Amino acid sequence: MSESHSDALVFFGATGDLAYKKIFPALQAMVKRGHLNVPVIGVAKGGGDVGKLRERARSSVQEHGGLDAAAFDKLSGLLRYVDGDYGDPATFQALRKEIGGARRPAFYLAIPPSLFETVVKQLASSGLANNARVIIEKPFGHDLASAQELNRTLHSAFPEQAIFRIDHYLGKRPVNNVVLFRFANAFMEPFWNRHFIESIQITMAESFGVEGRGSFYDQTGTIRDVTENHLFQILCNLAMEPPVRMDSETVRDEKVKVLKAIPALEAANLVRGQFRGYKQEKGVAPDSTVETFAALRLAVNSPRWKGVPFYVRAGKNLPVTCTEVLARFQTPPTVFASNDPSRNYLRFRISPEMTVAIGATVMGSGDQLEGEGVEIIASQHPRPDEMDAYEIILGDAMGGDATPFAREDYVEEAWRIVDPVLKAGTPIYEYDKGTWGPGEAAQNVSPPGGWHNPSATDQEDFRAPLAG
Repeated sequence: MSESHSDALVFFGATGDLAYKKIFPALQAMVKRGHLNVPVIGVAKGGGDVGKLRERARSSVQEHGGLDAAAFDKLSGLLRYVDGDYGDPATFQALRKEIGGARRPAFYLAIPPSLFETVVKQLASSGLANNARVIIEKPFGHDLASAQELNRTLHSAFPEQAIFRIDHYLGKRPVNNVVLFRFANAFMEPFWNRHFIESIQITMAESFGVEGRGSFYDQTGTIRDVTENHLFQILCNLAMEPPVRMDSETVRDEKVKVLKAIPALEAANLVRGQFRGYKQEKGVAPDSTVETFAALRLAVNSPRWKGVPFYVRAGKNLPVTCTEVLARFQTPPTVFASNDPSRNYLRFRISPEMTVAIGATVMGSGDQLEGEGVEIIASQHPRPDEMDAYEIILGDAMGGDATPFAREDYVEEAWRIVDPVLKAGTPIYEYDKGTWGPGEAAQNVSPPGGWHNPSATDQEDFRAPLAG
């Protein structure tokens, strides 16, 4: 273990849902690969003890990924537990004893944002924040003002380089593969700009609803839940300039430049929707105006992308669960150009499997120069040994690699873009479950050639001929 690596991991919220579904399976995987061999201390208020924590951890890995007996035995031996109220200084004195001789602990706040300030202040007053790292889960605030206040709270105890804001989307290999595909292949650079790209659209579709999270979702909505964070991260990967170095600050500098080039979103460039039946979900207000669908049109006013519209769409209860990017090319200035230019594109499927595809026009089956649409596709399915997103980001945080984490200025720029429309009370339109959102999205915020609706498979159907 290097001198900069965290020598203890403390996670608050040890009995919570996130720990059960994501953290324990990630910790077992890290132990199995030899990436974790330091004390792991759970903190919660539940009247439990380390024995109950180990039982919960075992149940967690059995349900989410499978129990590896050898790895779990090692993890079980690393587990410690502190039971107590987060507002009680005695809890943090007990935590200090459990940490023992660790000098560079990492504190993971897997707790509701309303508790961040309480825990951070207790870490500072107890002296535990010294030489430590803090890892926090999104949402990073509820709007620009609250994000700025959260940053002030964090900075009262930790320097910026010790703050790791998790967006688990940046732990997904296909999301990061977009960057590598762009910058590691010489053929991409000549056309990946405003001279050849007409528009870019990003779709994150979910075929399920709020799944018992109605109370949380009704305080959040689609823009806050996935657009302002997950989808903006994808947009930055698509639009950023190549970093001159691969250190975390240089890479994050380029992403912040993308957000700075985006004007604040206007109401005319947003359509919000809500699936029918949402107001009947448990925990949802009967008069709720929270969106479960959002379609945005954004401009990136950089030299590379000025004049190219970026369309971002996300929603629940849509026909499929899939995240895809589609970049449409400019129409070629020749007599052979297709009458349907929407078939000429580059497509990235980010989930559920990774796909890179090119939509092109070729000669049809007849002897005339009539075009037919085809898709040239390369697909890579997840490998059995592939690391989960939480395993990657927890390992990076403990190792001090800040590359896949949101920096203070990134968070505030992202909120700056969406803040005006979040406060504007824009209209909300109902849509039926299993459709691609309200019709207003296709009418008012639609890419040239229309939205591309991802299919259930990773290959598109081009049986209809195109006139040449």
